[in-house]
Amino acid sequence: MKEWKDMLLSAKIWVKEAGEKQVEKAQGPMEMNSKTSAIDLVTELDVWTEKFLTEKIQQEYPGHVMRTEESGFYEGDSDYEWVIDPIDGTVNYARGLPFFCISIGIRYKGETIAGLIHAPKLNETYEAVKGEGAFLNDRPIKVSETSMLNKAVIGTGFPYDKGTDKDNNLSHVQELVPRVGGIRRLGSAALDLAQVACGRMDGYWELKLKVWDVEAGLLVLEEAGGKTIVSEEDKGLYVMGANPYLFNTLNELIKR
Repeated sequence: MKEWKDMLLSAKIWVKEAGEKQVEKAQGPMEMNSKTSAIDLVTELDVWTEKFLTEKIQQEYPGHVMRTEESGFYEGDSDYEWVIDPIDGTVNYARGLPFFCISIGIRYKGETIAGLIHAPKLNETYEAVKGEGAFLNDRPIKVSETSMLNKAVIGTGFPYDKGTDKDNNLSHVQELVPRVGGIRRLGSAALDLAQVACGRMDGYWELKLKVWDVEAGLLVLEEAGGKTIVSEEDKGLYVMGANPYLFNTLNELIKR
């Protein structure tokens, strides 16, 4: 649908401008605070980016609903909803690691119809419109064809309460480490899903995520030929995505 593509195009312009600001600011000192734990950080650029994006949306698409990581829910009278993570991978960003991104998902009547993931330090932009395929820097991408678990590279992550809650993903990692070719923990759920979408990794799972972490990445992965599962649990979302050859095997091993 042309309207969806136009919205995505607007978002691409905005995230590239915001990404330039993030990279520029990362060169010097910045303010940061902790949220739920010492490693659950929010920087001044998380706040600035979210404000920048919400103001752009309000100006160009008045009435659209917005759901954001830092400031919450913006009500509107439209069937469209924007789901925004201003910096997914804030710890990486704060430490100078390049694996962070801006993630925007767009819903229409509750269905995700567009997704955008921009990693400014990597110079990579992943995008998808429902039914139109997935792209990295305007080139089509597809999931891998890896079918043997012992050759697969799988991504994962750990929740912020990993030191206080026994449901911290360690048992799943222990189950999978001997069986897979490799496990990677990169620190950004959105970019993890994007790595599966472009075939660099073969699968990914994580616990206790929020919708803004994965809204865009799930659509990008599905449009790249991957399969996904999302289940709402007590402390957040369980998410798993993989190429179609490994999806069932991973789902059986993780057993959520």
